[in-house]
Amino acid sequence: MARVRSKDTTPELAVRRAVHAAGFRFRLHRKTLPGSPDLVLSSRSIAVFVNGCFWHGHSCEDGKRPSSNIEYWNHKIDRNVSRDQANYNALRRMGWKPIVIWTCRLNPGLRRLLAELRAGSR
Repeated sequence: MARVRSKDTTPELAVRRAVHAAGFRFRLHRKTLPGSPDLVLSSRSIAVFVNGCFWHGHSCEDGKRPSSNIEYWNHKIDRNVSRDQANYNALRRMGWKPIVIWTCRLNPGLRRLLAELRAGSR
């Protein structure tokens, strides 16, 4: 588990490249915002999270929980899910729009994000 990175993951880099290529500028991992979003588009008040399905409890095949040491993993993943939800709610209260892109749905999530950004620039 020491090799699992929390920043600069392959899916996160793909999102960053696509958003930058579309002409949008952003900041990375802004610690002043709840949850330290992966990308922050301040001018549009959008916080983007690129979440791994396993670690953040997504309901897809990649998010399947281990069958050994069940109590440990359930506690760990449930705690991540509740922390994520609290961070999203705090961002909404601050006037930000949190967008979550799941690694299993990277391409559709990225298309949705870019459409959201383009719609905001009109």
